[in-house]
Amino acid sequence: MNHSRASIAQQIAQAAIAFEQRRTGNHVPKSVTVVLSEGTLVITLHEALSPAERVLAKSPAGAAQVQEFHRQLFANSSDSLRQEIKRITGMEVREATAELEPASGAVVQAFTTGTVVQVFQLAGSAATQAWTGSGSERQHAIDSAT
Repeated sequence: MNHSRASIAQQIAQAAIAFEQRRTGNHVPKSVTVVLSEGTLVITLHEALSPAERVLAKSPAGAAQVQEFHRQLFANSSDSLRQEIKRITGMEVREATAELEPASGAVVQAFTTGTVVQVFQLAGSAATQAWTGSGSERQHAIDSAT
């Protein structure tokens, strides 16, 4: 595991940017968001589409083509990013997937350890928050309210 001055999230963001540059031919996303919580890592590359991809994604058929291209590209080339995440975190990546939101050009890469990950792209910016708990805690709160 790498214990340099940069945080784990910063190191993962830098690795994701380098990965994106290699796989897309030097196109750099405008920004990167990394959320690491327990066994789940979500990397969002903001405005990650090239100018040509943004034009193509304006039509429904073009958007579907760009989405599929990025899914396949990620599936066929994500091993190097998986290895870099393992080096940084000290943990194996068990699963990985990528999803593209054509309107904003955001690419979401979710790495999980067998859990279900739901990612929602919001229209604005919200303060960073995190909460972890069990499903039974929520059920208890519902039962208490009735």
